[in-house]
Amino acid sequence: MAKTLVLAEKPSVASDIARVLGCKKKGNGCIIGDKYVVTWALGHLVTLADPEAYDDKYKSWRMEDLPMLPTKFRLVVIGQTSKQFKAVSALLNGSECDKVVIATDAGREGELVARWIIMKSGCKKPMQRLWISSQTDKAIREGFASLKPSSQYDNLFRSAQARAQADWLVGLNVTRALTCKHNAQLSAGRVQTPTLAMIVKREEEILKFRPKDYFTVKLDFGSFTALYKDKNGKARMFDAAEAQAIAQQARGKKATLTEVRKTYKYKTPPAAYDLTELQRDANKKYGYSAKQTLSIMQSLYERHKVLTYPRTDSRYITKDVVPTIPERLRAISTGPYKEFAGALLKGKNIQTKYIVNDAKVTDHHAIIPTEQYVDLNALSNDERHVYDLVVRRFLAVLSEPYEYNEAQVRADIGKLSFYAKGQSVISPGWKAVYGSSSFDEDDGDPDSLPSLNQGAQLEVKEARIVSGKTSPPSRYTEATLLTAMENPSGQINDSSLKSALKDAGGIGTPATRADIIEKLFDCFYVERRGKEIHPTSKGKQLISIAPEDLRSAELTAKWEQRLTRIAEGKEKDSDFIAEMREYASSLVSGVKKSSSVYRHDNITREVCPECGKYLLEVNGKKGKMLVCQDRECGYRKSLSVITNARCPQCHKKLEMRGEGDKKTFYCVCGYREKLSDFEKRRDKGGAGKREVENYMKAQSRQKQAGSTALADELAKWLEANK
Repeated sequence: MAKTLVLAEKPSVASDIARVLGCKKKGNGCIIGDKYVVTWALGHLVTLADPEAYDDKYKSWRMEDLPMLPTKFRLVVIGQTSKQFKAVSALLNGSECDKVVIATDAGREGELVARWIIMKSGCKKPMQRLWISSQTDKAIREGFASLKPSSQYDNLFRSAQARAQADWLVGLNVTRALTCKHNAQLSAGRVQTPTLAMIVKREEEILKFRPKDYFTVKLDFGSFTALYKDKNGKARMFDAAEAQAIAQQARGKKATLTEVRKTYKYKTPPAAYDLTELQRDANKKYGYSAKQTLSIMQSLYERHKVLTYPRTDSRYITKDVVPTIPERLRAISTGPYKEFAGALLKGKNIQTKYIVNDAKVTDHHAIIPTEQYVDLNALSNDERHVYDLVVRRFLAVLSEPYEYNEAQVRADIGKLSFYAKGQSVISPGWKAVYGSSSFDEDDGDPDSLPSLNQGAQLEVKEARIVSGKTSPPSRYTEATLLTAMENPSGQINDSSLKSALKDAGGIGTPATRADIIEKLFDCFYVERRGKEIHPTSKGKQLISIAPEDLRSAELTAKWEQRLTRIAEGKEKDSDFIAEMREYASSLVSGVKKSSSVYRHDNITREVCPECGKYLLEVNGKKGKMLVCQDRECGYRKSLSVITNARCPQCHKKLEMRGEGDKKTFYCVCGYREKLSDFEKRRDKGGAGKREVENYMKAQSRQKQAGSTALADELAKWLEANK
């Protein structure tokens, strides 16, 4: 009897589906059962071909060959995952299965993953679609009981393919045009460029900002303080004489408590994590980059299997996941979570109204713990940190609200009014999960106020004038940049476009935003200074010379409107792509005609050993580098590397400079130490194996040239001291 082939997007999902369908026998890239064979992709196995696949002339980047407008787009197998494609293709075309069930992620990109694999393999078998929003056994069983015809999702596929082809036409053509025009390594794209534009605009706002002195007046009544506010509720004054006059009127006087109001309030728990929110908090609390957090999450999901799928944009779960919550709580009942998980399990009913919302779950539900028991000792420090964030948020969202009484006081002296606010906790609720290190969006709880009676007279002990300066906008960190990418409506004026962009979830996706930010660093458009992101001269210049349309999120909003219409069958994808061909041509023409000039202001007098051009000095993610200004050369040389070795004086990370015998550690505090002295100190016990191993791990993650010599030396020492 012929079987049904099920194509999932990831091995972990395939494993879950196979278990539910009773498939147990392992095959080549698949799991085999009596009625089903379950196979999987590894994300995209097939992609659009590079330009050189259409014509050999595109192997060289020349302005006269632009724009590149293939009459028909070609698909190619991605080299790194070609082995799995061959296995899937053999199953699609083999005689064992006579029909196919597409079980990739229920969304636009998931549809594209499957359809491109099926198209490239040439499979013509009948197809059905599994469309589920969670991976529980119940959801899988119900999904297979109500499979949909694949034709029902043809328009969704056309929408997904149109988006990919449009990005190819616009991104590759503009990137080549800018690079050829200015003979510099420049790139632009629909998501990358508006993201960079936000960073550059913020820098301009900061540079233009001029601080202003302001003043506030505070009264000290002994047991509490109160702040002066005018009739509009504003406390800041920009006239020192006005502040002085108000303070003078209050000194030595008695204030009358004209209002003492106590109000019961509560604060519900924060929603569970989606990937973007988790990346934000991990950056705030631990300084992890968005890409680091995603990598750690992937390990917790795939290797340890203790957290659910990370690449989600939902902060809720569906009703069918609720019955699994007790088992998930039992799985995390260890270490610092045992008390809270136990209390929830002992309760009559677990609070789920703050985590369950079927309407707000798209392809995947929120990131929560799995039913897999966790061994905390098996997790690395970084994994523990991210796991802790997710588990505490899960415990919090299942807990009761934080309840408190808020007291508001108004004290009058003549026509002047002074205000104070305080809180008294009734029940800590979900905040107890975080303890003293509460990590939520509060700005801090106001102090408690003493017991006060309306109409009472209070003596003013002191009237103080507090001065300050207005602050410029803050530079972006990865946390705030992720927020801006998710909500870039400030770049758009048209309300319908704002709505389209909101429905699309901003620019980029939870799965791609980390890579977009990393690309900005890799291209040296931005650099890190502590947690802050600063645009480089290269980044600023790119925004000034890139086509204006690409600098705004408005382009994504316009595309999303069109793509939605394609998915709904209200517009032909061929019409959209025809317009994109014309649009790409106009962008290239604009770059060709532009009179803008790009200048390297970081050029050195050191000559490239490969091509003879002068090298550029740039700040890479892990230190300073020299890179060739010629795109076709690509030479790179490391000048310094931020290591994982710590300064013995201030404990900051040390920077390694020099080559050979001149290798020296440098610290911002002024400390210096030659590598040879470091090795002697290490051998005497001043630098232990753990420090060196941590340094080695950091070095192994580096891809920058010139950073391996020290790592090789330390590796030899580790081997000798095992």
